[in-house]
Amino acid sequence: MTPEPNGTPSGAPGALAGLRVTADTTMEVHAEGRVLLGGSPLRVVRLTPAGAQLVRRVLDGQPVPAGRAASALVRRLLDGGLVHPVPGEGPYGPGDVTVVVPVRGTVPASLLASVGPVAAVVVVDDASPVPVAVPASTPHGTPVRVVRHPTGRGPAAARNTGLAEVTTDLAAFVDADCEPSPSWLDGLLGHLADPEVAVVAPRIVAAEPDVGPRPGRRRRPSRLARYEQSRSALDLGGRPARVRARTRVSFVPSAALLARAEALRAIGGFDATMAVGEDVDLVWRLDEGGRSVRYEPAAHVAHRHRTTLAAWATRRFDYGTSAGPLARRHPGALVPVEASPWSVAAWGLVAAGHPVAGLGVAGATTVALARKLGAVESAPALAARVAGRGHLGAGRLLAQALVRPWWPVTGALLAVVPSRRLRAVVAAAVLGPPLYDWARERPPLGPFAYVALRLADDVAYSAGVWVGALRSGTAEPLVPELTSWPRPSRYSTFRARRAASPR
Repeated sequence: MTPEPNGTPSGAPGALAGLRVTADTTMEVHAEGRVLLGGSPLRVVRLTPAGAQLVRRVLDGQPVPAGRAASALVRRLLDGGLVHPVPGEGPYGPGDVTVVVPVRGTVPASLLASVGPVAAVVVVDDASPVPVAVPASTPHGTPVRVVRHPTGRGPAAARNTGLAEVTTDLAAFVDADCEPSPSWLDGLLGHLADPEVAVVAPRIVAAEPDVGPRPGRRRRPSRLARYEQSRSALDLGGRPARVRARTRVSFVPSAALLARAEALRAIGGFDATMAVGEDVDLVWRLDEGGRSVRYEPAAHVAHRHRTTLAAWATRRFDYGTSAGPLARRHPGALVPVEASPWSVAAWGLVAAGHPVAGLGVAGATTVALARKLGAVESAPALAARVAGRGHLGAGRLLAQALVRPWWPVTGALLAVVPSRRLRAVVAAAVLGPPLYDWARERPPLGPFAYVALRLADDVAYSAGVWVGALRSGTAEPLVPELTSWPRPSRYSTFRARRAASPR
């Protein structure tokens, strides 16, 4: 089917009928339900009384009613990140899934046991020094077979080889260093009741530490292992999301994915020319083609993280090098900071020692935004909420960017700028976010170790970003973008009003 501009498949006006949704934690309801604030990126959606009534019903737990207008409105809220589907019964079960395991090394028996009663398992041996040996079937009786590459071609090519062997409707990709939790597919399959969803990804969590030398006792994990348990690059958090570039969850790792096989074949599968970042590229190509990707943290897959400092830092660097090639393939999708010019001006004045002037700029944006909102009830209060969230979010992004990816510039400022106050402001911006996160999350290690590893994490990744940008001949991953907020997009107030009136 050809997607219409609103993202709903043509000829399928009731595609979302029966779906239940839940509000994102960012969503606020104003003006008796006729104005919604939230999502990623932050947006304001105005509704007619009929649209507000529909949203009120679905947020109270009622299913989406049949009809093109209802599906179109809910689709916009889903795509904007204001609501998320509550997966229920769908057309697929584990028997519709073939699991593809790309590997260079060995396949643990625990992995084959954990995939569950799927239709088949295809292990793609990417030229392991010792050919991979696996049993003929899993403990569930699922047949297992091996396809071997005579020479190493990389994980993306291995996944594509496995995809070519899939005869079921669905393909699940699980890396050999992962282990799905029991019934992991149950939390993912329901999302595919929506025909627009092409891929759904589980949450990647840290595997349990190894058993110690004495029975019943475990080794105490290293500081790095404990850091990875709390802040792995693969763990995208506990909130569901619509996955797309320049949103809160902009990608999902290919360590574990459930996909419609035909959707991946239609775009040529993974880009085998990319050593890293091929999962990000896949998600963005699907999104650009009108398909949806969902992140479902209720489903867990454990991953054995790297726990030696050199291997860990090298992997973070490698991840960073994908920024340049991704920017070339997807212009405009990858920027280090997206903020309003007014937010930048306000924080710049605060950093320069003029906090009153900075507050004045922030106040002026609130007044201007209230005028833009027009006749909306409680426009000043709503404008204050929007402006406040926008300024605070921009401040955090700017502070993060001082280390990731602008650390060479930040280091130069700290080294050569004579102003002690400015150096103190920069140091506070660098150290403040990780200390705040430590205090809020209370990870299983002390603040000094957490902050040190967090900074090392960001610097290693940023070094990769600079190298990748230089190799690709693009500065896009390093250049901020100044834009207005709430961000203009195809989920405009005008279209939301039109969709809110049931036909």
